[in-house]
Amino acid sequence: MLQAQPGKVQPGKARVLLYKDRMAAQFDTVDVVKNVIKANPLLFFRGEIPLYYERAISPNVSLEVGLGVTLRNYIALSFVGDDADDFGAGTEIIANPSYHLAARIYFVHDLEPQGLYLQPGYSHLVYTKDIGVKDTTGLFTGRQLRDERTFNDLRLMLGYQSLSTRSNWLVDVYGGVAFRDRSMTVVVVSDKFTYSVEERKDRVPAFFLGLRVGVGW
Repeated sequence: MLQAQPGKVQPGKARVLLYKDRMAAQFDTVDVVKNVIKANPLLFFRGEIPLYYERAISPNVSLEVGLGVTLRNYIALSFVGDDADDFGAGTEIIANPSYHLAARIYFVHDLEPQGLYLQPGYSHLVYTKDIGVKDTTGLFTGRQLRDERTFNDLRLMLGYQSLSTRSNWLVDVYGGVAFRDRSMTVVVVSDKFTYSVEERKDRVPAFFLGLRVGVGW
């Protein structure tokens, strides 16, 4: 029976190791894109304006952080019944900061952060609005009730990031799912201007599909 000698690397594995060592050496020495700033303008309709920073730490791994602000949510936040904001008068939108933290694993070794990737991450969002109370005649009383919805997401994204061959501009297309923990104070308005405040806590799935554009250096 033939056996590989202890401590001796087989030919196929030797080529893989040499390739990875060469990529690692080039990653540390060659002037390539390692930093990326990105924005997702479409998220404005979901009530968030974030800015993302991605830093490559190896030929196929990077870290991404995001900081933004939440405003009016024009569309449903997910497919499970998150309400869109009221467009009527008497609703005051309160801005809140949003936070994102993720690790990105690229499926191919590349000196620059591009290609097909898998991205687990965490996001924190708070949407707040003060709703003016009306009397039975439809006039505002000057009293306000606060509607606030806090979402903590564990997200898993699959996407593809592509750097331009002629410049440092890039496009990042992604989709994914999240396990969302919701803590909400919901203002409910029924007929004849009857107001009630409900406390709700639950865990639901959320779904995402998006496009980011950015520049690297």
